Amino acid sequence: MRDTGVSPEHQSLRARIADADEAVFQSVAAYHAPMLDRTLPDLSVIASYSRIWLGISAILGIFGGRKERIAAVEGLVAVGLTSFLANLVLKRLIPRQRPTQPVPETRELPDPESSSFPSGHTASGAAYAGAVGRALPRWWAPLNTLAATIGFSRVYTGVHHPSDVVVGWMLGKTVASVVRRSHLVPRLASRLGT
Repeated sequence: MRDTGVSPEHQSLRARIADADEAVFQSVAAYHAPMLDRTLPDLSVIASYSRIWLGISAILGIFGGRKERIAAVEGLVAVGLTSFLANLVLKRLIPRQRPTQPVPETRELPDPESSSFPSGHTASGAAYAGAVGRALPRWWAPLNTLAATIGFSRVYTGVHHPSDVVVGWMLGKTVASVVRRSHLVPRLASRLGT
């Protein structure tokens, strides 16, 4: 028997997580909802490169006051840091194959070439919703709903495992919390006199 350097308890936990991950993915892949088939692939594509969060920040910057502008910048800082960690650090450190089980062709997206782990779309959405939602409480529910829907769309379209989305969500929320607690953006805004 080959020694993997991993205790049997950890192997068992890892196997249970992998089994749960696969079971959830299979359930989502088997689920059929024509409205979701029409909308979630487009939402997933539009969310690429943080376009949705950039657009919302532009709206907040143009139509909002100082508080909204600072929140928008905090959101973008959180997205930038999260994207760096998810896409340039974690995806390179932890190579993971994209899901192999197909989803219905009507909603299937081409597999990105990067590692599946973690979901960068989800991480960015969680970061933006976390930072802006804390600063602007009335925006909390719609932003988190949108971010969670984007995360779900990544599983629904077959490009991510559920655990990729869960870890991406936790990463984004953690970075958002750090950005908000640092008060970096408001301090910088005060120094610049804005």
